[in-house]
Amino acid sequence: MTPTEELFERERAPLVRHAYRMLGTMTDAEDIVQDAFVRWHRADRSDVRDPRAFLRTSVTHLALDRLRERKRSRETYVGPWLPEPIVVDEAATPEHIVSVTEDISFAFLLALERLSPLERAAFLLHDALEVPFAEIAQTLARSEESVRRLASRARRAIQESNPRRIAPAADADSLRARFTRAILDGDVAQVQAMLTDDVRLLSDGGGKKVAALNPIDGPDRVSRFLVGVAQKVREEIREMRSVTINGLPGFLMLGEGGLDGVWVLEPRDGKVAAVYVSRNPDKLAAVAQVTGLPIC
Repeated sequence: MTPTEELFERERAPLVRHAYRMLGTMTDAEDIVQDAFVRWHRADRSDVRDPRAFLRTSVTHLALDRLRERKRSRETYVGPWLPEPIVVDEAATPEHIVSVTEDISFAFLLALERLSPLERAAFLLHDALEVPFAEIAQTLARSEESVRRLASRARRAIQESNPRRIAPAADADSLRARFTRAILDGDVAQVQAMLTDDVRLLSDGGGKKVAALNPIDGPDRVSRFLVGVAQKVREEIREMRSVTINGLPGFLMLGEGGLDGVWVLEPRDGKVAAVYVSRNPDKLAAVAQVTGLPIC
């Protein structure tokens, strides 16, 4: 392996993480990082003073381009859009799980989606990667004062929409087990008792799989929807396998043909504050790759 390749391999993981937070899709994130490596490989070394900054800037620019392209397709997207789920190693330390939950939880990624591309880039570069504002200004071709304002607006919006109250792993596992049992038993009252008053369910089928076309709000509606779905797919789903998805307790919904979808629970104060259901086959590639499961 050449020194150039060694440097890139050391930086690959944080670059992929940055691209994933920018885009919410692991497939696109990995493609963009590979494109950044091609740029790095072809660059005139005499013009590159800081290889890490070069790679970080390349990934940011490529992600911004992808976000602008995606805006048109998002306008015609069928139903709610959810980030691409990724499986987190359950053998990881509790501290790592908490870190992942704060960095790439569905709530955090959805909050990022409400920002403009430039706000998202400024916030992630400064608050997540600790890049100085002077460098961010060069990356985004804006003044330093401008990027400070972008990051400040983004930070305020994130804080308002994402309180980041993380449940201990053991509590989350217990809640998931009880929640699963109540759903499979068809116990609407018990499911409802485990939901917060402001619970929301988002279901992403992307027009390719059956899913709720609008958010479902409130414990009564969410509990009835979940139990109803469980009863309908009882013969199609042979296993609900517990996994950690984006740092949160979740399930792989396994049918006869393989991976049918992913359910993710967002715990808060001992209850479920949000349920995310990913069924769009295009969003399941990262999970399928890690688990070795085919996509139904």
